[in-house]
Amino acid sequence: MVIIQFLISLMGAVMLLLYAVRMVQTGIERAFGASFQRIITKNGNPFRAAVMGAVLAMVLQSSAAVALLTAGFASVGTLGFAAGLSVVLGADLGSAIVVQLLSFRLDWLVPILLAIGGWFFVKTDRRILKQAGRILLGIAFILLSLRFLRETMDPIRDSAFLPAIAAYLESDFLTAFLIGGAVAVLMHSSVAVVLMCVTLVAIEAIPLTAGISLVLGANLGSAVIPVWLSRDMNAAAKRIPLANLLLRGVLAVIVLFAVNTFGLVQYLGDVGPQQSVVSAHLAFNALLLIFLPFTALLKVPFEQFIPAEEIPVEDEEQKSVMMISALDDTALNSPRLSFACLRREVLRMSQLVEHMMRPVMDRYADGDLEQIKLTRHEDQYVNQALDDIRHYVAAMPTSKMNKVETRKVRELAEYAINLETAGDIVAKRLMRLAAEKSKQEVRFSNAGWEELRNMHEKVVANMIFAFDVLISEDVEAARLLMEEKNDLAKRERRSRKKHLKRIRHNEEVSLESSDLHLETLGALKDLNSQIASIAYPILFRNGQLLETRLVDEIDED
Repeated sequence: MVIIQFLISLMGAVMLLLYAVRMVQTGIERAFGASFQRIITKNGNPFRAAVMGAVLAMVLQSSAAVALLTAGFASVGTLGFAAGLSVVLGADLGSAIVVQLLSFRLDWLVPILLAIGGWFFVKTDRRILKQAGRILLGIAFILLSLRFLRETMDPIRDSAFLPAIAAYLESDFLTAFLIGGAVAVLMHSSVAVVLMCVTLVAIEAIPLTAGISLVLGANLGSAVIPVWLSRDMNAAAKRIPLANLLLRGVLAVIVLFAVNTFGLVQYLGDVGPQQSVVSAHLAFNALLLIFLPFTALLKVPFEQFIPAEEIPVEDEEQKSVMMISALDDTALNSPRLSFACLRREVLRMSQLVEHMMRPVMDRYADGDLEQIKLTRHEDQYVNQALDDIRHYVAAMPTSKMNKVETRKVRELAEYAINLETAGDIVAKRLMRLAAEKSKQEVRFSNAGWEELRNMHEKVVANMIFAFDVLISEDVEAARLLMEEKNDLAKRERRSRKKHLKRIRHNEEVSLESSDLHLETLGALKDLNSQIASIAYPILFRNGQLLETRLVDEIDED
């Protein structure tokens, strides 16, 4: 009975730790996620890229998350192998620094974090403050989970089986290493695993050398996670996580045998067992940075190991799966199958619009008229998709559908119309403005250009989020999408005010680019509204949206 109670308490503490780490990560992604691509990809120097990776890992509290982001940017060609690997190596060190910060006994801080974080999260409507509250609550939960973990281990510390397990892990360091790696993979968080090991060593539940072996295994496991998650990406995306796994794995094995064979623990200093584990973790990840000067040299062997996929020479429309319609006429006899085809086609249409939207700021920057013409040409595929959807909806067996299914078909058709409007905004407004900027040789002020880039990044992030809502139909996600829509509208107003303020201060650059700046802001806001419209029917049918904002009656007294 004691063992069962111990296992339940241990599982609860671990789950709270995982939830808390995820809560912090989610809050930061929602607050700043749209800027991650620019932060990661703007540095080509390996040492600067490593610093950026370390900062991002400290922010996201996960080196695996940074590695996966880096793989995604490499897959679309916005980040090279050397710079990407440098970012990931820096992220490994940043994750270790997070462990150091969270390993301090900060129990006194928990009520303060809960009070401030809870107030921000529950009582404020501003998105940044709400996400700041989420982050503070997550940190408080991390500290609470570590306290629960210590309290859970205390009663069994002097039991018969725990010393036996601790002695076995100390004598068989290879098993401890493999257990640490397996637990990190299962928990999908090296930060959580290392913090747990630090706590176990601190309360003397396991010896120091066993704790270090577990931590080294956790370092290997955290490198396995992005390799697994990127398995379906292209070759360019797979190379970076795999290179990180190879470097981290080889070094982890070397350090494992060195620590347990030559007794290197004594060189960590007289700082106590808890800090010794943290110091070993920090030293290992700092040691990984010795590979930074050689990241460019590793490119060729990894390109040979994972060669790029050969793309057969075909007609341009056949090169991309996105160009193939998901509408199947043979499914029209089945309401469910035809509805599934319709949903897939709307998703394909949304991906076409996203593909048009992503390079908008690049066209503003380089003014490439050929690429502008190509983006305008892509709008015809969006228009064709809408025409096909109209004909398909007209042919669907709505007489065999109930009211709920019929309403959902209508909602998808209406969202397809909104997507076509969004495509027109890109092709006929934003591309036209990009061409005008190039022909007239207009340049934005530094502040104005930064505002436009941030707006564009936010719209692209909202597009991806909206497509997730399209598939999931999750009510909470739809509510968050509406919050993002309102937040972007506020950003547009703030940017407009700042722009007019710059004009009042007689900034010549702002005056020359005024029309382009304001029209671009308006186009981005309108496009975001069209994309976010998928949230309205979901919220309305779940009673989360009012029909009108107008008061029912006017008091004439």
